[in-house]
Amino acid sequence: MNDETSIEEAAQAFAAMGSEARLQVLRTLVRAGPDGLTVGDIQARSGMPASTLAHHLRFLASAGLIEQEKDGRSVISRAAYDRLEALAGFILKECCSDADRTESKGECA
Repeated sequence: MNDETSIEEAAQAFAAMGSEARLQVLRTLVRAGPDGLTVGDIQARSGMPASTLAHHLRFLASAGLIEQEKDGRSVISRAAYDRLEALAGFILKECCSDADRTESKGECA
């Protein structure tokens, strides 16, 4: 995602976060930091069955919201922080652009 992110790209990424389970997995990875977690660690922290977790991880990875890499026999998953920051920037990019400039009615970034 970049400054020219289309509304379609953003919608697909937000849709990937659109289930409670995927959002839970993504937040678990965000909390874990840049070192990420193994699938077993995510499962232990989320309490999600392995097959369900695998499905959600594939969905998040295909949307570019997480990154995965093989480390020996383990797969490490990490939040794609750049992509998540770009999504936040996309949604806030035009914050208050239609508001009357003489009346400040909220906080804009």
